[in-house]
Amino acid sequence: MMGKILRIDTVSEHDAFYHKENLHPLVSIIDFDGRVPEVYASKMNFGFYAVYLKEVMCGDIKYGRNTYDFQDRTLVFVAPGQIINVDINKDYKPQGYALLFHPDLISGTSLGRNIDNYTFFSYQSNEALHLSEKERKIVLDCFDKINYELERGIDKHSKMLITTNIELFLNYCIRFYDRQFVSRTEPNNGVIVKFEKLLREFYQSDKPQTIGLPSVTYCAEQLNLSTNYFGDLIRKETGKTALEYIQLKIIALAKQKILDREKTINEIAYELGFKYPAHFTRTFKNLTGLTPVEYRSLN
Repeated sequence: MMGKILRIDTVSEHDAFYHKENLHPLVSIIDFDGRVPEVYASKMNFGFYAVYLKEVMCGDIKYGRNTYDFQDRTLVFVAPGQIINVDINKDYKPQGYALLFHPDLISGTSLGRNIDNYTFFSYQSNEALHLSEKERKIVLDCFDKINYELERGIDKHSKMLITTNIELFLNYCIRFYDRQFVSRTEPNNGVIVKFEKLLREFYQSDKPQTIGLPSVTYCAEQLNLSTNYFGDLIRKETGKTALEYIQLKIIALAKQKILDREKTINEIAYELGFKYPAHFTRTFKNLTGLTPVEYRSLN
């Protein structure tokens, strides 16, 4: 299987892959407890959502460009369609848990309507959630409630209770990530400093003329972060979205350039990376209340 992508489309297939009895075709809780997969695949692609709680170091997993060594009490979130590169030490017996749920399970539910709000499903694996012991107990309590519903058999209440408990679990994860953003203030500040440096160097180069305005995705990629993680981190640290932060930096630079009366407003717009001067004028006015011409006349 080395080098080939192993596609697992259904929760039932995943259960079979780990030699586990499937209790529901669209959702499963796995207690790995040393279970080994049918084969060791270096690349995997799921047709469902997966959340892994790893309790011992059992190998490396990578999606995006970075590798994360699983340590105790770590949660990693995988969305349908993501390519996962797995490098498993075959001497380890996996320990930990997984929650798997198919998009069909949450269709038409509150969770289905809100699933895009759980942006950590698009984080890279090195942006995993590190749990305290108390947080781990809350996660396992949510898993236990879901598993209870699976073991008692499906009835008319099952879907609502299962999806509600998955939603509760994911809402706890939002809180835990907020805690992690706060507790990792020093590393996060390092990202802010690098972000500032990136924007400064961007405008000291010819990139505005060659690639245009710096996008959030471009900045995240340059900092080796996923777009969603980068955006969430900036918002937590600054109170502004990453786009707002970039725009404010551009406007601050624009104000300096506008004071140079030897340059036309059109020239300044192109220097900043705007494709159309009208776009520059509109952005400037939206953020300052004045057009570039009005700002120049007042200064």
